[in-house]
Amino acid sequence: MRLRNKPWASEKLNEYPQYVVAQPEEKKGKWNEEFGNNNPLHIEVGTGKGQFVTEMAKANPDVNYIGIELYESVIVSALDRIIEADIPNVKLLNVDAKNLKEYFEKNDVDRVYLNFSDPWPKNRHEKRRLTFESFLKLYEDILVDEGEIHFKTDNQGLFEYSLQSFSHYGLLLNFLSLDLHNSDFEGNIMTEYEEKFSSRGQRIYRSEVKYPQK
Repeated sequence: MRLRNKPWASEKLNEYPQYVVAQPEEKKGKWNEEFGNNNPLHIEVGTGKGQFVTEMAKANPDVNYIGIELYESVIVSALDRIIEADIPNVKLLNVDAKNLKEYFEKNDVDRVYLNFSDPWPKNRHEKRRLTFESFLKLYEDILVDEGEIHFKTDNQGLFEYSLQSFSHYGLLLNFLSLDLHNSDFEGNIMTEYEEKFSSRGQRIYRSEVKYPQK
């Protein structure tokens, strides 16, 4: 993805502390205080322009959502969506997902969403894939027991790799679709990429897995 530089993005992010958490490490273990309730917390790793996390927050007011995105020039578009929606149950973190344990502790998070992640197709980049075993360990360290990962992609190779990675890690498969938009799955909320790919007739792959009971 080629990023368009937005030199004003940082300033705008700082103008909306009610949506963009500037020092998330201070909220570790206390996200219920940040949201003002004890509702379940779901995070989207790689939230992009925020369509998915915003629409999920609208549809599920009794769930708290956090969208995590590394690039300021991208996450500022997510901020625009949230400002327009004017909803209290969604926040944004402009941080690197590799450092999730700095911002969340065990049992902070109930579910992780991975939507249309970079496939990193070259073998030498395997460790960068968000379904690589080190990332699965990272999610386990912040999720509740039997916490879930919900994963969507248009990339068949990444999907097959991820299913193998989930299996090798010992995750349990709850749901699998090899063609989501031609299935009977209800309540699907699309990302921007999903809309684009599906309009071209491309298959969308989806799986739900959970960590086994300790």
